[in-house]
Amino acid sequence: MPEKTLDRQHHNVTLAILALAGLAFSLQQTMIIPALPSLQRDLHTTTAWATWLLTGFLLVAAVATPILGKLGDQYGKERLLVISLAVFFVGCVAAAFAWDIWSLIACRCLQGLGGAVFPLSFAIINDEFPREKVGTGVGMISAILGIGGGLGLVLSGLLIDHLSWRWLFIVGAAAVGAATVLVHRYVPESPVKTASRVDFVGASLLTGTLLALLLALTEGESWGWGSPRVAGLFVAAIAFGLTWVIAELRVPDPMIDMRMLVKRTVLFTNLTALLAGFAMFGSFVLVPNFMELPRGLPESLAGLVDYGFGASPTRTGVYLLPGALLGFFAGPFAGVLGRRYGSRIPLSLGMAIAAVGIALLARFHDRPWQVMLGMATLGIGVPFSFAAMAKLIVDAVRPTETGVATGMNTVMRTIGGVVGGQIGAAILETDTIRGTSVPAESAFVTAFWISAAVATVAAGLGLLARGRVRAVATALEPVEAAK
Repeated sequence: MPEKTLDRQHHNVTLAILALAGLAFSLQQTMIIPALPSLQRDLHTTTAWATWLLTGFLLVAAVATPILGKLGDQYGKERLLVISLAVFFVGCVAAAFAWDIWSLIACRCLQGLGGAVFPLSFAIINDEFPREKVGTGVGMISAILGIGGGLGLVLSGLLIDHLSWRWLFIVGAAAVGAATVLVHRYVPESPVKTASRVDFVGASLLTGTLLALLLALTEGESWGWGSPRVAGLFVAAIAFGLTWVIAELRVPDPMIDMRMLVKRTVLFTNLTALLAGFAMFGSFVLVPNFMELPRGLPESLAGLVDYGFGASPTRTGVYLLPGALLGFFAGPFAGVLGRRYGSRIPLSLGMAIAAVGIALLARFHDRPWQVMLGMATLGIGVPFSFAAMAKLIVDAVRPTETGVATGMNTVMRTIGGVVGGQIGAAILETDTIRGTSVPAESAFVTAFWISAAVATVAAGLGLLARGRVRAVATALEPVEAAK
């Protein structure tokens, strides 16, 4: 008993370490976005190959996340978390010394293995924390994905303006290295494990499904959405996906239990995650472009463009900073609210707040403070919702399924983010100022309204995810057993 009490005193320390690990990953996910033009120039490559620095990262993260989550359930969450972070660290260090676009893409793919930070962290919290602290802990770690995404845009601008793109990875290596050492030293190994064999067939088919799907989504704009290559990739994704489902239903030890994915709470939470990722990336990618667009670009012989602020990356980061910081408070509060009223309420409320923030960006963007207001509102809503969806998943599945279930939820957010980013980019490329390649103001407005509509739909779907409050269920178990 004394040993158990002593361990409980370190829950806040464990949470802080896991939050650092999650922050390191989410920073690397978005820091690259403002740096893509600089990387394209310095590495003498094309826009398409520069975009692979984000594409490769997301592809590996999407594939590795559920696989490492499953391995964590089997062989130990803390052990797999350390391995994931160690490989992530190697990728960061190597990226800082990359000599061409190909070596940097390879390093970014290594970094993508850090995506397992989130499902493994959720599983550790669920196994180790007292029931009354699980909601807040899961909420904080999940919210970090949205918070770090905003901070990544802010920090990237400062580093690019005053140092170089290599510092993006030096800073990342410092954060990941610290998290790796701290996790190994202070985070306990979970006693909850699943005695089963690795489903290599299921892992291979899932890899094929996600690779084909995400490759089609990320390259559709450059290759052409109607091109044979893109069409073939979509067909391959469907074929791999159907084969994967059939295989998982037949093997005795499936990598992912299909029956788990169709549970009402898991199903609607994952659908909400898909749309939430769309809305988040659809907005995060657009705002820096809008802020850095200079006013006075020639629209025609009759007038001038009266939008954009000509802001530097650093100044853009300052405008985005309040929204990123507000997320640190929104995530834990969502956990508190979820314990009292159930997590579907903050899930739906968070997406509704995000929809309002994006609608503000679409309607009011003539002054910097208006953009700051919209991003601040979005910065509250996205972490609020992300925090709630992780708790819903954790409560809906068995403890031995936590890693893989939350991993699939993260994959859904990743796919949604790729779709949202690509649709936004396609709109900006299609709706341009006459005679130029500069996006028209209407392109930004249209893209923002689409993201706002998607967030609104997500708010409605969130209400259908009827989860249970596990803290209450756990408290009642001894009473029921005594009857």
